[in-house]
Amino acid sequence: METLRVLVTDDELGMRLSMARALRDYVVFLPDVNDDVRFTVEQAETGEEALEFIRRQPPDILLLDHKMPGISGLEVLDHVADMNLHMLTIMITAYASIETAVLATRRGADEFLPKPFTPGELRNALQRTAARLLLARRARLLAEEKRQVRFEFIRVLGHELKAPLSAVTGYFDLIRERRLGEDLPAYDEVLARCAIRVDGMRKLIHDLLDLTRIESGLKHRELAPVDMREVVRSAIDAVLPLAEPRGITVEPCEGEPLILPADVGELEMICNNLLSNAVKYNRDGGGVRATLERDEGRIVLTVSDTGIGMEPESLARIFDEFVRIKNSDTAHVDGTGLGLPIVRKLAQLYGGRVGAESEPGRGTTITVVLDAQAPAEVPAGTP
Repeated sequence: METLRVLVTDDELGMRLSMARALRDYVVFLPDVNDDVRFTVEQAETGEEALEFIRRQPPDILLLDHKMPGISGLEVLDHVADMNLHMLTIMITAYASIETAVLATRRGADEFLPKPFTPGELRNALQRTAARLLLARRARLLAEEKRQVRFEFIRVLGHELKAPLSAVTGYFDLIRERRLGEDLPAYDEVLARCAIRVDGMRKLIHDLLDLTRIESGLKHRELAPVDMREVVRSAIDAVLPLAEPRGITVEPCEGEPLILPADVGELEMICNNLLSNAVKYNRDGGGVRATLERDEGRIVLTVSDTGIGMEPESLARIFDEFVRIKNSDTAHVDGTGLGLPIVRKLAQLYGGRVGAESEPGRGTTITVVLDAQAPAEVPAGTP
């Protein structure tokens, strides 16, 4: 429940007391913010006294009389305008005219309540103003969260690109300064290392674009019947050149076709990420096994490896963005930390889920469950 502070400013004691009484124990549910709101009331007799209250501790809502001894309600609004507060004002006046309302609005009033009014009319005005206040507050909070997310994204991206860019710059300096002499073949290995670093940066950028398109709903999708088993077989063929030099055995995925309505590119991203991880994080001479089965309208893909595995605390984080398990066993493994988050988000598009089991030194198993009964839901904004 939200509690909002209200400052009632009126030179008539009876008006102040009646407004305070009307708001005492008043609780209202605001559907726009899905929360209950209650009010605490403070009182000021003059505009000068109200400004002292506001300077000391600004209220959330100001109930402000138009005509008062000393400075008027409009003059209070002029002073408040320079304070850059997130306070909303309800102007109260017995001189209810269009001109007065327009003038008060131009000076910063958010609501206009003509005298005389009933307790119900006062509460309705408070309800409308409270809803606007809380919506604006949550919008500011969301904007700040987005700013923080954007900052963190740029910080992590800069960190991820800094190392390969520094390495490529160092290699270029080595070539430009002819540190290996004038024999051109001597620089072949340096150029190969440059290519590896550039490929890593390119993959990072591609993964980021894929993740952004999926999250925003702007990824172009073409849904058609797809044989999931054939997609897995293609992914296995793609990782064999990485597996064979290390003596890693990748078992074939045998069985009948398993058809589901899907975007073939999305299924390829899921399978390619899981199979390539199973090879990269495996031990030499290890094994990889991918299985598919239909389970009550769902297709279950399981990819297991006999690799280095991971501790429970690491396992709990592997589907977070930019998370890469870094230790002596993984120091040689290149990656962006975005493959498994992409798998998780794609599985959600198909009404599915993803899970993992792992044991250090024994390997890791990733399981993806996809709904095979209905077409995958196309996110809003998809062309």
